[in-house]
Amino acid sequence: ANTLAAGGFSVDNSCRFNDGDNAYMHKTPGGAGNQDVWTFSTWFKRSGLAKENALFVAGSDSSNATLIWFRNDDILEFSIYNSGTRNGRVQTSVKYRDVSAWYHLVVSYNSADGTAADRMKIYINGARVTDVATPTNPSSGQDSLVNHTSKHSVGSDGAIGFITGAGDFDGYMAETVLLDGTATTPTSFGEYDEDSPTIWKPIDVSGLTFGTNGFFLDFADAAD
Repeated sequence: ANTLAAGGFSVDNSCRFNDGDNAYMHKTPGGAGNQDVWTFSTWFKRSGLAKENALFVAGSDSSNATLIWFRNDDILEFSIYNSGTRNGRVQTSVKYRDVSAWYHLVVSYNSADGTAADRMKIYINGARVTDVATPTNPSSGQDSLVNHTSKHSVGSDGAIGFITGAGDFDGYMAETVLLDGTATTPTSFGEYDEDSPTIWKPIDVSGLTFGTNGFFLDFADAAD
């Protein structure tokens, strides 16, 4: 149920991240977008466990960063730090340790949401993760570092010094998306299989609105 299902939309490519190579993707935006409303989505398959590794990080240094990362206990964490203060955090109680499975992750941020507990959301395989440990809800209007003019890194913390050893991801990613200015749900990126309603599978995301600093990585071209 955690694999990319056959039939329907076909995902032709993925990118392998080997933590031993210290290889990752990064971009520093030339101008700021919407730091308060955004969505990150990726399909990932882990290869290395029990170590700190990042899926997506935006930040300038160890005191200012927004991170989507695995801790060394295999708990997934979404956190926001500004000037050394943790202004937001959601961490799952579930540990994601199945190295044979593809998972779909959606992280949604909307600091203007009237319900404080809904400002930071994590979804896995189409369902919101509600079993979270000691969340820190951001204040209304709290800026993240995503869509800021700081370095944005996929597959590492970008050597900004926040995660031990840069936190290089070890595994695969596919259909990786950042939406600048849109906080949305997993149905923008996937759907349940019509014949097997417990199987979550990808859909075509090329028509989404990516915004000023958003992106869509389909990994079709190694030079892109």
